[in-house]
Formats: sequence, C-alpha cells, structure tokens
Amino acid sequence: MLKLGIIGTGAISHHFIEAAHASGQYQLVSVYSRNIETAEQFARRYSNVQLFDQMDAFLTSSFDVVYIASPNSLHYSQAKAALSSDKHVILEKPAVTKPEEWQDLVQTAKDNKCFIFEAARNYHEDAFATIKNFLADKHVLGADFNYAKYSSKMPTLLAGDTPNVFSDRFAGGALMDLGIYPIYAAVRLFGKPTHATYQAQKLDNCIDLNGDGILSYPNYQVHIKAGKNITSNLPCEIYTTDGTLTLDTIEHVSSAIFTDHQGNEVQLPIQQAPHTMTEEVAAFANMIKQPEQTLYQSWIDDATHVHDLLYTMRQNAGIRFEAEK
Repeated sequence: MLKLGIIGTGAISHHFIEAAHASGQYQLVSVYSRNIETAEQFARRYSNVQLFDQMDAFLTSSFDVVYIASPNSLHYSQAKAALSSDKHVILEKPAVTKPEEWQDLVQTAKDNKCFIFEAARNYHEDAFATIKNFLADKHVLGADFNYAKYSSKMPTLLAGDTPNVFSDRFAGGALMDLGIYPIYAAVRLFGKPTHATYQAQKLDNCIDLNGDGILSYPNYQVHIKAGKNITSNLPCEIYTTDGTLTLDTIEHVSSAIFTDHQGNEVQLPIQQAPHTMTEEVAAFANMIKQPEQTLYQSWIDDATHVHDLLYTMRQNAGIRFEAEK
C-alpha cells in the first residue's frame, strides 16, 4: 500500500483520492494547504490523515508519493521540493509551464531515485492502446481532436473576477487545461509532430478562452480544438485510406467505431474504465512497485514532446504568463 500525500484541495484532488482508494493500492495519510482550516475542511471525509500548513513539515512526514493539484504556476517548485525530499510525484496536468522545468524535474527525480508522473489520464487509457494497435496496418491521412467544455468558472470571469484557470499569474487557459488532452492523444498515437501552430481568442491578459491548433506530421495534419468558453459536442475522428475511425471523446473513451468507404462498421473492443482516473492511478502504482524502465522512459519522452508542443503553440499564439512578461 502506497502512502499518499496531497497538495491542492480542489475537487480534482477528491476525484484522484476516490480513484486511488478504489484501486486498493494507495492510502491517503497527509494533506498540505497554506491554510490549515482549508486542509481540515478538505480532509473531513477521510480518516487518520495528518494536516499541514508548512511545506517543510509536510515533506518530512511519512508518505511515499504526493499528488500535486495546485495552480499550474506552482507545480514546478512544489514538485522540485517533493522530489528533493525523496518523494515520488504525480503532477496534475499540465505538469509545468516550460519545457526546461520538465527536464529539470526529470533529472531531479533520477538523482533522487524517484519517479515523476504527469497525470494526463487519457494517455494511460487502455482504449488508446487498442486504437493504436488497430491503426498499425492503416495509412493515416489526418485527424480532428477536440476538447471544448464551457467552464464552471465562466460566470465568475464574466462578473469581473479572474479565476485561476483564466489567470496569467497561475498559467491558465484553454490550451493548458483542455488542449493538453488532444495533444497527448496525438503524441500517444502518432508520435511527435514536426511542427505545431495555435491561434486563439484571448482575454486582455492574453490567456486563451479557446483556440485551434495544427500538429503537422510528414504526410498529414492533426487538427486540435480547445475551449473553455464554448462547448463542442463533436466526436473525434482519425482518417485513413480505408475509412474513418470515430471516437466518442478524447478522454474516458467509451466508443471507437471504424467505418470503411463502403459504409461497413467495425466496433473496436473498448471497455470504459469505471472512473476517469482508474487507469492512470493503477499505472503509477504499478510503476513504483515494479519498475519497468523502458516503459517509464517512453512516458517521460512523450511528456517531453507534449511540453515542447505546448510551449511552441503558446508562443505562436502570443500567450504569455505573468512570469514571462
């Protein structure tokens, strides 16, 4: 049983703990918040949990792995401190804001004989292994991947406040929050593209509300749509010379249907996990308990590609965070 620590007391941390406990491989033991009352409120539904409002004390407490779901701009420094304290780290996506931060965390993890994981949940879905195997003998002609969902924080933004998810101080925006899912899917299925662009509708602080990107491969393109002030109900599609593979969504996939040019359909054997984080929490626990260095390195390499792409696309769209201005 892995002893679990938590940094970040939002709803997503409860979601992660639910999946972690359901896996039978983790037990929550420690929670950190800058405000001890916030930590107390967060931990009410759990038992035998230590609470901390001092990071040093938290990092010297007895746990094996920490899940970090604080605002994006805080990820790097908190993960660096945890790895330097010999704790394995699971960083909620996006793990970092710049490629060099990811590279430094990977090296710090290696130096301290720890693991660093990015919690990009769709990357670890069995569905994408099934899809990749199906495409192995197909000639890909392109794809359309999207994730646009009207944010629950939009009313706050429209009222004149700036929630973290739309803040340049906290490295928010549609690309970083939701666009990372289609990018991870593209890298998982097709590898690293040769070029990437992104155009966005932006706030005055230059954070993107929605945008469209293109990932260019040698013989085709993958179109990316991300949005937090709009909702897309479109499926995702992968085009081949033989027909089109249609996915019901880009994360927590429940259906993948291939339709050839004559209209014949093949339903891929997709088994949707009971929880959106089921597969990633299991993958991380298994890696910690029974390391597979080749597989782990492939995760690191793909995450490196994703963060190179995110940075390139942000620069292309003129999206700058406060620390970069």
